[in-house]
Parts: sequence; structure tokens; C-alpha cells
Amino acid sequence: MSRLVTLCLVLCSLAACTAVNPAPGRNGAAADSAVAVGVAYSRGGRGDKSFNDSVGSAVDRAKAELGVSVKELSPNSAGSDLEEVLRLLAETGHNPVLAVGFFYAQPLAKIAPAFPRTRFVIIDDATVKLPNVTNVVFREEQASYLVGVAAALKSRTGRIGFIGGVQTPPQQKFLAGYAAGARATNPKIRLSSVFMSQPPDFSGFSAPDKAQEAARGMYDSGADVVYHAAGASGIGVFQAAKAAGKWAIGVDVDQRKTVDQGLSQVILTSATKKLDVAVLRIIQEAVQGKSISGLREFGLKEDGVGYATSGGGLTDVEPRLEEIRKKIISGGITVPVVP
Repeated sequence: MSRLVTLCLVLCSLAACTAVNPAPGRNGAAADSAVAVGVAYSRGGRGDKSFNDSVGSAVDRAKAELGVSVKELSPNSAGSDLEEVLRLLAETGHNPVLAVGFFYAQPLAKIAPAFPRTRFVIIDDATVKLPNVTNVVFREEQASYLVGVAAALKSRTGRIGFIGGVQTPPQQKFLAGYAAGARATNPKIRLSSVFMSQPPDFSGFSAPDKAQEAARGMYDSGADVVYHAAGASGIGVFQAAKAAGKWAIGVDVDQRKTVDQGLSQVILTSATKKLDVAVLRIIQEAVQGKSISGLREFGLKEDGVGYATSGGGLTDVEPRLEEIRKKIISGGITVPVVP
């Protein structure tokens, strides 16, 4: 074979390789990224129509738009294998590893030092302070303040309620913001509140029957708006609201769009916590080779929290809510984090 023919074959081969090379994704990353993401969901896993599903939607987008490979695991119902879930993801080469929920704080503090080259990202916790751990937290109290304003404006009885999953500092931020917003709007408002369980019992996030009973009691006592921050237990609140013909407020995602149609009509609004925004941003940065480190905080200013307007229930009060939202962003209103 002549040198000219050989050169032509080489050039043709290179052209063919270039032709089949993956095109860049929407965010400038290759469609077949080398990044392998590990996701350790909170108890209950995907399908909760709230916290886990919001993370799951970001994971789905990352796979489709960034070409990352993803391994998704969920702990058992008792949450006794949290450490094993994290270890398995790290041992199989996933990096970053996302720990979804503050439940993972203690297990992560044990696992992260054993895998110094793995970047761990824990959502809803700022207590694990290690070189290879990134903390992602949200200003839940800001979103809760806004739905507290909405509850006070829409209540005809002057009585509202709050049902939390487990009484922990992150959960108390929901109650603190809600109470502050409602009382700033109507100083005479009467607020009933309850948490479904106390640590170390985290069953309050998966007890819809108990939540339904608690909400029923609030409605029977005159409350006409009840806000839940209780994960999968929130379905029970919606069921009680439907039976009572009263309003409920959802959490994390626009739950009017995620629950069954038979329950969606009772949802006045939802305090949205945009885990999908935060998680997708973290994965994008990993794909782009950027350093993922330190404390990452998402509030109204970062579009990390907000409130839902679907269904039209807030149409008459939305101008007031928007005015207050801008004041919180500018610092004109400081929202408490402790009830």
C-alpha cells in the first residue's frame, strides 16, 4: 500500500471518529459525561410526591441533558442502613455522592473521612464540616413566611394550623416562618401546631394516617387552613382538608400538580423548596470540573425557595405576597428560624 493511500485511510478514520463524537449538551457538557453520580435518597425513596421526587426530577434532567450516569439507592424503612448506602455508592466509584436529608449527617461523618477523594453533598444539613463534604441548605423559613401570610389573608375564621413531620431544627424553620408571616399579617391569628414524631423516631414523615387525624382535629376546632411540612404524611392532611371542605398548604414542590386530582383542589398553595434547582446546579458544576465545596445556601434571592400559584387560589392576594417577597430579598423583613 502506498504512503498516499495510507494517509488517506488515516484521515478518513479521524473524520469518522469526529462525526460520531458526542455533541455538547445544553449546558456545554459532553452528552456522555464521565461523571458518575450517586444518590442516597431519604427514607421512602422516590414516589413521595415531595422531597425525594424533587431531587429525582433533577437527577432525570442531569441524565438527559448532561449525560451523567446515576446510581440511585434508598435506605430501608427503619433507616438503619444509611451508612451502608453511602459506603456502597462511594466504594463503586460514584463522585459526587448526594445524601438527601439531614438523617445522613451522623453516618456521613463516619463515611466521608474513609473516602477523601470522593465529594459528598448533604442536603438540609450544615453540621457535617469535613473537607470533602458540601452542605446544601435552604431558607425554608422564607417560603414558609410567605405561605403564612397567604394563610392569614385567606382564613375566614382567624384560626390556622401547622403539621410537621419530625421536630428537628430544619423542621422548626418551617413553623417559625409560617407563624411569623401569619402573625405579621393578622396579630390576632390563632395557630395550632404539632409534630408527628420526635427524634430519633423519624416515622413522622411516613405516617399519613396520624397526620390525617391531627389535621382533622385542627379543622374540627375551627382552623380553615392547615400547612404541612411532613413529607409523605402530607397526603393525610390533604385528605382531612377534603373531608372538611377546607384549605391545605403543601410543601417542597407544587403539590397541586403532584397529588391525585381528587385532592389537588384543596391545596391553596405550596411552600416550594427547589431541591431540583440546587441538585442540578451541583451536578452541572461537577460535570464542568468546578470545585464543589463549602456551605451552599438557597433562599428567595437564589430562587431556591418560593410559593406556588397554580390553581388560582392566591390570585387576589398575590400582589401583597410579591411585595413581601421583595422585602425579604432586600432585607426589609428578617424571617426568624426559631418558633
